[in-house]
Amino acid sequence: MQENTQKKTNTDTYSQAEDAALKAAAIYFGDILFPYLGIKEKPIGIAPTEMVHLEIKKMYEDFNYQMKGNRWYHFEFESTSLTLDDLKRFREYEAVTSRTYGVAVTTFVICSSKVKKPMCFFTEGINTYRVNIIRLKSMKADEVFRNLSEKNAENILKEDLVPIMLTPLMDGTIPQKDRIRQGFSWLKQTYDNISPIDTQKMQAVLYALAGKILEKLDMKEIKEEITMTLLGQMLMEDGILKGIELSKTVLKLSAQGESPESIANKLQVSIEKVLKILEE
Repeated sequence: MQENTQKKTNTDTYSQAEDAALKAAAIYFGDILFPYLGIKEKPIGIAPTEMVHLEIKKMYEDFNYQMKGNRWYHFEFESTSLTLDDLKRFREYEAVTSRTYGVAVTTFVICSSKVKKPMCFFTEGINTYRVNIIRLKSMKADEVFRNLSEKNAENILKEDLVPIMLTPLMDGTIPQKDRIRQGFSWLKQTYDNISPIDTQKMQAVLYALAGKILEKLDMKEIKEEITMTLLGQMLMEDGILKGIELSKTVLKLSAQGESPESIANKLQVSIEKVLKILEE
């Protein structure tokens, strides 16, 4: 027992001495070798060198597009003024995407805030990170809707409706929620020169932007607004079909002797939903 204690004491003493030697070497490197390497600044202290970071997280980017020349364009929508934390988040997106897919990534931020000169770069160490800012505040949402109202329905083209999708990001006196409402009102109409598929796609883009801009309560109202649109019908039909498939699977697993808890775990749904299907 005494021998083991002595060995532990010797090991601890050695580790402490090793730590002290490494710290001394670090101080020496900073004080002596910095000038030799052409670094004019002097360090003010020693920072930790052992970084333990274990994290699993999903990064949700807004839009990514493949471009020619092994490049990606990454788009983010921001309704508030950009912060340093935002830019660092975008830089992290770029780094992970570039490393994972082996592509060069350029980030565009479509900014709807009223700040005329939003923060678009920061310098850290020897590197400067920069994003491309796209501001739509120079465009007026009121004018988009006014121009449409002055046209006859039979003369409206797809090019006339495209700006509707971007009205939530523009300047104007109409509140954003009302712009989205008006947008769906225009997009749920039938036009001779526009195919139903194009209309549905525009509804989907406007709906996606609404989800990024509006609060949850306002978004709930917008969901009610789209129920009578082509997109709303598609979402409803898709939900019904998924519900039917889920019910079939639950009943099949139950017939095979699976418990409700096991079914819920396998299908990654709530136990309440499984019990409701079995009861019905």
